[in-house]
Amino acid sequence: MSAVNRDTKTQATLIALARTRRVQRARAHAFLHRNAPLPTLRASLGYMTTTARVTDDATSPGHRMTVLGVARFEGVAYIVEDLGAADAPIVYRLYLRGPRQGHLVPLHAWYEQSDDVHGIHARIAALAPTLEPGLPVAPEAWMLSTRIVQRRALRMTTGTCSDLPIRKFALQLVVEPVSEPGASGRSTVTAFLRPDAELTAVWSIDGAGDPAGDPSGARSGKPSGEPSPGSRCSRPDAGPDLAIARVTFTGIPSGTGRTKDTVVLLTSRLHGMDDSFA
Repeated sequence: MSAVNRDTKTQATLIALARTRRVQRARAHAFLHRNAPLPTLRASLGYMTTTARVTDDATSPGHRMTVLGVARFEGVAYIVEDLGAADAPIVYRLYLRGPRQGHLVPLHAWYEQSDDVHGIHARIAALAPTLEPGLPVAPEAWMLSTRIVQRRALRMTTGTCSDLPIRKFALQLVVEPVSEPGASGRSTVTAFLRPDAELTAVWSIDGAGDPAGDPSGARSGKPSGEPSPGSRCSRPDAGPDLAIARVTFTGIPSGTGRTKDTVVLLTSRLHGMDDSFA
């Protein structure tokens, strides 16, 4: 008499039992929803993953960021985000050195007492002359690489399409020089609808991250912003050691998707830089 393989019979029995339970649950679910209407195209999976419209078309433009200037001794660059004529712009500090290097932090103190549009513009106008301007450079010297690190749906709470989710991405941005050597950087932003991004501008701020730098040029005998003979920019085969890149992406989930800017610190010394959501 041959031995009976009890393990094989037990496994087959468990598989058959699980299949029977799944069929029973499916039949019970179908019976409970037997009177429910058939799903429409707008509620289908294909519509949710390909739609590009969630509200009425937005007439206002997107949010644009510009470099207001650099405070050398503070080790920060001031960034202004324009939200439109009716809204007060947002002022940020972009840290150029230290443990917060590469982090973009809003200047909350300006808005604690009042967020009046004219008052904020007046403060910006008073701050601008005290800063060193960034030098615009050709963005063609850098290339932008993107990578989707997370996909998820966002459910709108207001509007006519509140019952439909829309696409939302955690989009990683990597800005690297086309030819070495040069400064590079990375950041992670939240993009909506489609993971599109474009490198639109780059400002060189060499020397601004050096706490020993002299903005008046008294030590080197050169005017402010002009590189010293031993600096990296004095060599034609080298890019700037420190720069700020502006990347435009689909970051506002209204209408067919409005654009939003973020800035990425480009440096040859990447220590202390972490990914941050914008």
